Amino acid sequence: MRLDRLELDFFRNYVHLEAGFHPRVNLIYGDNAQGKTNLLEAIAYLSSARSHRARYDRELIMMGVDSAFVKGRVHSREREFDLETRLYRGKARQLYSNGVRLKTAGELAGVLTTVLFCPEDLTLIRDGAAARRRFLDSAICQLRPRYAAALAEYHRLYEHKTRILRDWPEHPSLLETLDDFSLRMAQTGATLIYYRAHFIRRLNERAPAIHTDFSGGGERLALRYETVSTVDDPLQKPNVLLPRLLEHQQRHRQAELDARQCLSGPHKDDVEVELDGLSARTYGSQGQTRTAALSLKLAQREIFREETGEWPVLLLDDVLSELDPRRQAFVLNRIRGGQVFITCCEEKKLEGLEEGGSFRVRQGAVVRNS
Repeated sequence: MRLDRLELDFFRNYVHLEAGFHPRVNLIYGDNAQGKTNLLEAIAYLSSARSHRARYDRELIMMGVDSAFVKGRVHSREREFDLETRLYRGKARQLYSNGVRLKTAGELAGVLTTVLFCPEDLTLIRDGAAARRRFLDSAICQLRPRYAAALAEYHRLYEHKTRILRDWPEHPSLLETLDDFSLRMAQTGATLIYYRAHFIRRLNERAPAIHTDFSGGGERLALRYETVSTVDDPLQKPNVLLPRLLEHQQRHRQAELDARQCLSGPHKDDVEVELDGLSARTYGSQGQTRTAALSLKLAQREIFREETGEWPVLLLDDVLSELDPRRQAFVLNRIRGGQVFITCCEEKKLEGLEEGGSFRVRQGAVVRNS
């Protein structure tokens, strides 16, 4: 799997870009605030129609214009794909694959898969639960179209229910629709829990071995999925999980009315990361938590390869500069195979990686070095 060509118009700070890339290592360098991260963000967006930095698509459009597009030529599954996203201010985006408009972002699953490392990911373990949910959602959406659709629906239902709970004292008639939204949230939430549980199980099969190698065999990593308390086995089918979610909702119905907040559902899920049986978030050092975060990302990459039969495109956004030499060497040793994009401030040779292409980014323009 690889990205052969990328075109951008009015995406972030790129007025126009056309660039072809090396099938192995692509070193993207340049001063800060020139567009290196924007380039990787565009590649990641092609894979899932989600940005790791922007909550709304309009944030991706250059100031002063009304639309933007991202287009990529992708080699995947022994086929060529032209993926395109058209972004607009004031109306919904449009997604295309080989000229055919897609109904949902979930239809992108399996065409271009990417794994992104960015400096923020190094604090994945120490951050709040929302960061670990974003990690899960981003990964699973690229593999499972049904999950991507369920996640979008759950967010829509959550916003509606939140407005009902917030406004019901002033508009009591809103309560007539509360139970209907709660039921639909439980149905959709059961799907989310099922897929999250199975993905975490697969992470648990791979991340500990990576972490053991990373730490020199001195630490044992384990993951534990924390979801709705009435769910005793999240690996069960959604139809089995549904009654458990409804039971939890009923227990918390009055509390939700009193707090005027949605308190029940997988939007509060978390993944507890443990090192030698202790919470890494509470007791882990900065080095330990960074190693654990990198182990999760590398495990994600291996799962993607197992799932698709191809290495995903790996995006390393200024991560290596944040790591000590030992961790840099470990990461570079684990990412042989597949296409890689690495951003940094200065052009340099990365020991242990195959030769590839070198590109300088300056004020939204990309120049390939000869």
